[in-house]
Amino acid sequence: MHVFVVGANGQIGRYLVKLLIDSNDHSVKAMVRKEEQASEFKEMGADTAVVDLEGDAGEIAESAKGCDAIVFTAGSGGKTGYDKTLLIDLDGAVKTMEAAEKAGVKRFVMVSALQANNRKNWNEAIKPYYVAKHYADIFLESTDLNYTIVRPGGLLNETGTGKVSVGDKLGRGSVPREDVAKVVVASLDEENTYKRAFDLVSGETPINKALKNI
Repeated sequence: MHVFVVGANGQIGRYLVKLLIDSNDHSVKAMVRKEEQASEFKEMGADTAVVDLEGDAGEIAESAKGCDAIVFTAGSGGKTGYDKTLLIDLDGAVKTMEAAEKAGVKRFVMVSALQANNRKNWNEAIKPYYVAKHYADIFLESTDLNYTIVRPGGLLNETGTGKVSVGDKLGRGSVPREDVAKVVVASLDEENTYKRAFDLVSGETPINKALKNI
């Protein structure tokens, strides 16, 4: 698959781009906001598109044309206000779904947040973030896109183990960003993840086996 990565310059996004570049089964187009970011990804061997996620959905669609899948892993980050959470994590996600439909890209993988589907388990300290993820996920489920929603726990910068736990109602836990990226790549053509949403934390099961046994 030729994969369009929205949020390529983020921490998970960077892992994703490298995994896709190194893959024998996939290729990648990295969507970034700045020309200098694009230059860096081009040097790595990735195709690129310079597009502002706060801009028009048509621009995203035009850049995604010819791709087979879109991965949304963009985020406003912890240093911005909740206005950016709405604009990136919610509206940016929905615009990307609209762009996918316009561009005829059916496969869509969303990086969400652990238990975003369950209000009772939201972290009160970042509740607006969970609200954004919750409604972006609901919108995705209402589309005709062939979606997968990956809901990782607390994100770590540790080296990935390649072993995870996945399911519908996992307790609180954490997972290396590298393993999140590996799960996303493995999900792209794993039919068992189609039209599915699941929580993700570190565990004892190899990623490919875990996804086949959701």
